[in-house]
Amino acid sequence: MSYNEKFCSSIEKSNYNKLDEKSQVFIKELSFTYQFSFQELKQIIDFAIDFKMWHEKEIFEVCKDEYSNRKECFNHIRNIWQELRKRPNSYSKFTKQLYKDDVRKISFRNFQGERAALGSCPVASPNTRCCNLLTLDAVQSCGFDCSYCSIQSFYNQDKVGFDVNFKDNLKNLKLDANEIYHIGTGQSSDSLMWGNKEGILDALFEFAKNNPNVILEFKTKSNNVKYFLENDVPANIICTWSLNTPTIIENEEHLAASLEKRIAAAKKVSEKGILVGFHFHPIVHYENYLNEYEEVYQTLINTFDAKKVALVSMGTLTFIKPVINKIRSRNFKSKILQMPMVDANGKQSYPLEIKKEMFKHAYDTFKAWHKDVYFYLCMEDESLWKDVFGYEYSSNNQMEDFMKMSYMNKIKQNSPSHNFSFSSDSLSF
Repeated sequence: MSYNEKFCSSIEKSNYNKLDEKSQVFIKELSFTYQFSFQELKQIIDFAIDFKMWHEKEIFEVCKDEYSNRKECFNHIRNIWQELRKRPNSYSKFTKQLYKDDVRKISFRNFQGERAALGSCPVASPNTRCCNLLTLDAVQSCGFDCSYCSIQSFYNQDKVGFDVNFKDNLKNLKLDANEIYHIGTGQSSDSLMWGNKEGILDALFEFAKNNPNVILEFKTKSNNVKYFLENDVPANIICTWSLNTPTIIENEEHLAASLEKRIAAAKKVSEKGILVGFHFHPIVHYENYLNEYEEVYQTLINTFDAKKVALVSMGTLTFIKPVINKIRSRNFKSKILQMPMVDANGKQSYPLEIKKEMFKHAYDTFKAWHKDVYFYLCMEDESLWKDVFGYEYSSNNQMEDFMKMSYMNKIKQNSPSHNFSFSSDSLSF
């Protein structure tokens, strides 16, 4: 087989068609000069995509005019790529204009679900400490466009689906009246951005009201709280916000509400007497990130009464291969993959020493809230708990029990008339 045939066969199994024409021509000429293997060519193509996506010098700018052999050429390109991943990211050259060529066009569709889509958290893993959250999919796909989101690998992101049978399916859902359920609605889409479209909030509020043993969590990056402010909210509903620094929101959480708008919306909800919570997931490692996150933490401490806050969670970037491939297929600028990656139970994430730094810094900053708020790490290695919190759980089930106990106690304190009690007799570290 000639190298031309090998090249044509190889690029069909790569991201070559995602490259711009100039990069395609350059890589083809480079390949014919140095006769790269399939794996080398595949990696060089991904390096080129990453250079462009990270808004760094492109592959035709970083390569030398000549190399002594194939190995020297490949190693030179790979070393540049690796060095870029090791250093803290800088968004100083990023502007909103960089996103304009890849703005999504969303359409809606209705579908008929056969039953309520209640299931386990889709990213749960037996090798990480997990709270055993149940998820309830009211909507399929999200209207926001966060660069790192795993939803993009599950659904066609440009079509947002609403289950026209959602209300009836929810009514037919059989739950054990003697068991506590923690159910989240913000896994397959944002919980609040759609408001009451197709009656989804009507159905969920009725479900919470009829099932006082359910802790129903709405997780959002929006500021769309109109429905919550205009309606009676069952005491067992917790409204939580996924927060980040302005740097990450502006450059990686496209179309979502600003930090100021999210916090203002959370404040309105809290002032109405609804329990709130905050998720810092992902915390992202970049230049001056600890100082920028600390400003957000201090803003929350100064804005909210800890007795009205149910939870603060922390997590970071963790990727499965389909999400990495999806990100590389996009025509946009993002530094979200420009990070040191190590294996994390079959996924790719930061090294543990970086995680320890980011999580411990967050928890220590929230010292004033330690006695009143439930803190946890979301889907992180169990070895981190002792270093971050000073304690650890022996199992996922123990974590689940303590979380539910904490939330139910908070619900009871916030609404003494709530008619479900939770026994903690069997819980211990």
